This record gives sequence, C-alpha cells and structure tokens, in this order.
Amino acid sequence: MYEVILKRFEKPDETRSFEKGKFELVHLGGMTIGRATYQPGWKWSEHIGRATGAKSCTVEHVGMVISGKATAAMDDGRVIEMKAGDVFYIAPGHDSWVVGDEPYVSLHMLGASDYASRK
Repeated sequence: MYEVILKRFEKPDETRSFEKGKFELVHLGGMTIGRATYQPGWKWSEHIGRATGAKSCTVEHVGMVISGKATAAMDDGRVIEMKAGDVFYIAPGHDSWVVGDEPYVSLHMLGASDYASRK
C-alpha cells in the first residue's frame, strides 16, 4: 500500500517562538520543513543570535520566500535582498533582517531542523 501524509503549517509539529518571529516545523517523509514568519524590525543577530551568543547564523538554508522582503548579510560583506518568489541558498555565516513594513514569510527545505534550535 502507498502511504500519503498531509500536514499543514496551521497545525505544525513544533513551533519555535522568539521576539518578533516564529519558526514552525512539520516532519514528513524523513524531512523537516520549516516556515519562518518574521515581523518588521526582526533581525537574526538581535532576536536569535543574542540568546545563543552567536555572531552569525551557522545554518545552511535552502528555501523560498512567500511574502515580504529580507536581507542576507554574509560574513564576507556581501548583502543580498530576497523577495516573494525568490528561491534561495544561503551558506552558513550570515545575519538577516526584515526589510520594510510587511511581515516576511519563507519556507525552508534545508536547515529547518537546526534553525533557532535551543539545543
């Protein structure tokens, strides 16, 4: 028999909440997929990194922006802006923040299990 699993982010398996944002996770088919939702004013180094003592995010990300805009500021000085419809790869060693007045929402296919983890 073939198995089918349906899940929705409205009922995630896990939610990691922090100031100005949350990261919801669903587990299926051996994968963990995440949905990031950040409010205007959110910045990784302030709202996640400060609590862990990390200066930059060490998680590798592959995902897609659903709505809003954000930057990825690499430790080597490069800064890119991501907007709705962009599919992204971001290597470890970066900061990120919401751009503008609209919440930023993205899906993460790689790196979700380790992101914003309290391990």
